[in-house]
Amino acid sequence: MATNVKRKKKAEVMSDDGSMTLTGHLKELRNRLIICAVVFVVAVVVTLTRADWFIDLLTDMGQGYYTFVSIAPQEKLMQYFRVSLLASFVVTVPVALYQIYAFAKPGLKKSETFFLKLVILLGLALFCIGVLFAYKLMMPFMLRFLSTGIEGAEYIQTTTSIESYVNLCLTMFTIFGCVFEMPLITIILSKMGIIYPELLKKGRGIAIVLIFFIAAVVTPPDIVSQCMVAGPMVLLYFVSTFLSGIFYKPRSADDDEEEEEEDDSDEE
Repeated sequence: MATNVKRKKKAEVMSDDGSMTLTGHLKELRNRLIICAVVFVVAVVVTLTRADWFIDLLTDMGQGYYTFVSIAPQEKLMQYFRVSLLASFVVTVPVALYQIYAFAKPGLKKSETFFLKLVILLGLALFCIGVLFAYKLMMPFMLRFLSTGIEGAEYIQTTTSIESYVNLCLTMFTIFGCVFEMPLITIILSKMGIIYPELLKKGRGIAIVLIFFIAAVVTPPDIVSQCMVAGPMVLLYFVSTFLSGIFYKPRSADDDEEEEEEDDSDEE
């Protein structure tokens, strides 16, 4: 009886030719989602016990420039929960990306498997570098300027609510984390044949002007902080141009013919 049940379950998961059935794929997807959910819940419980450490890590950048206050009764507690949830999300993302990779791997070619691993690892690394850049270099300059950069009215105390301060920090971390994904986006678009090295080289001058304009908008009006933001962005643009030359795959006539044949077969 037990043997028949096992055979029935195996038949639901695997077809006669050895490939996984739709039911099997759905069960595998469910199991991987459960793993991600369990990791997230455990991370929330753990990070809640260390929420004060995360808050201290953020407020250390503004110490000496601002006096932090909690305006609403629940404001301080809500920021603890917010930082804890965000930290748990950050912990869960690598696990979720690995589950996506493991789920898609059986259906990918060897070259596609390597490209997917490259995209996942490079994306995580670049985002972390962008956040670290904002935390170590950008935020201290911005906070110092916003608190002491304007002369006069010395009697005005620079206080800020903890909610506004956390909002600013998380927004800047997200912006710079996304900006540092430029090489990864270039790799993907080049692999798809949408952009190519010559296009990036021709638009280099316009891109540099736009980069310095953006840096002037988001930074205090001094040349040092502007260069600290524009410099890495320009470097990322040149790195993106180089990577585009490596990963760009021009579309050939054979590819177009294959697509036309697939379209014809679908219509039939």
